[in-house]
Order: sequence, then structure tokens, then C-alpha cells
Amino acid sequence: MTTTREHRLVDTFVALTDTLVDDYDVVDLLQTLVDRVVEIFDASAAGILLLNQDGELEVLASTSEASSFVGLLQLNAGDGPCVECFRTGEPVSATDPAEMRRRWPAFAAAAAESGFSSVHAIPMRLRDTVLGSLNLFREHEGALSPDDALAAQALTDVATISILQQRTLEQASVAQTQLQRALDSRVLIEQAKGFVAHTHHVDMETAFAMLRQHARTNREPLVDVARAVTERRLTLS
Repeated sequence: MTTTREHRLVDTFVALTDTLVDDYDVVDLLQTLVDRVVEIFDASAAGILLLNQDGELEVLASTSEASSFVGLLQLNAGDGPCVECFRTGEPVSATDPAEMRRRWPAFAAAAAESGFSSVHAIPMRLRDTVLGSLNLFREHEGALSPDDALAAQALTDVATISILQQRTLEQASVAQTQLQRALDSRVLIEQAKGFVAHTHHVDMETAFAMLRQHARTNREPLVDVARAVTERRLTLS
């Protein structure tokens, strides 16, 4: 039976709310989110930026090397819809290349190089606390429909609540420590991706898929699998 768009949306909400427990893998949670939103909202790529302890935004999850590359470029430029979304705590959209060039010239050039024609950035926010942003990149022009924008924000809100574990704002520093661990884990995972790509002669996305598959099959945290691979204690089949 064909899975409808509505079923995929409900399944994603369920997958995100399942993380409302004491211990879960933040990196895998956010990777699940970006993987699902590109399917549901007709996007070409997606990425998540999170604030680290040094007050800088970092790319934590992305669906492709292209979206990660654009994210890093806009960080270096200090400008772009994803950064603006974080700073304002409000959704930011650009529906065509001309609008992107007018508002963020450096970002627009990077987006054009990667083939993206429109973007929609969604704040990861709980009350007055903004953790980062979820960013949808599309190869065609146009805005998300009001219903899609509302659904995307709802998914982002659930992910944000999952990260904060329903802590009060007074406990935000504890949540920030957890986010920093996730960002540190991502560095190790990137190293493992490169190692697997080199040893197995595959691209980076396939290498990441192999790491995630092993982690899920064996019910191990993704960062533990990455560490074992880089320390040559584990060889992926």
C-alpha cells in the first residue's frame, strides 16, 4: 500500500515524540528530522544549524554535502536566511534567486552554485530561547504553502522540545551542555564518514548511511560506532 504524505507526516511526529525519554541520540534525532522534511515538503535538501557554547552556529545535520556546504558558506559570510532566522527567532523565506541576491548576496551566490532557487528557514525556538534553525532548500522557485509552513514549524517545535527535554528555561545551560556534546560528536562522525568513504570507496553520503545503519541494527549510539571505526576497532561490512 502506498504511503500517503499525511501518513509520513504522522510517522515523523511519532518518531520525534519517541525521543521524549531520559537518554536518546540527539544527532540521530535531528538527522531523522532533516531526512523526513525533504520527503514531506518537496525540498531538495535540508540542514540544521545549532548554537554551540562559544555562541557560534554550526551545521549539525544535513541531507547532503551540498546543503552542508551552503550552510557553512553562509556562516562564514555571517549572513543568509538561516542566520537571520536564528537572530530574529522568526521564519525567513526567499522564493526565488532574485530575492536571495537582493537580501543576501554572498548566500545567493553559494545557493546558485549548489542549484538552489528558494529557501525556507524555521527557528528551533521554545519561548524566548532560540537554539538554531531548520532550513529547507529547494531547486525550484516558490514559497511553502501556509499549511506546509505550519506543519514544518510544528515538526521543528517537537524536535526542539525533545532536545530541551521539557526543562525550564532556568535549566537551559544543562540543555546547552547536551547540545555541545552533540556538536562534538558530529566532529567524530565526520571523521568516521571520511574514513569509511576512503576504505570502502564510496561517497560521503553512502558512508554516513552505512554508519547509521550499523548503529541502528546493533542499537548503539552513532557516536560510539564512529569512534570504533576511527579507532579501527570496527570494520563495516
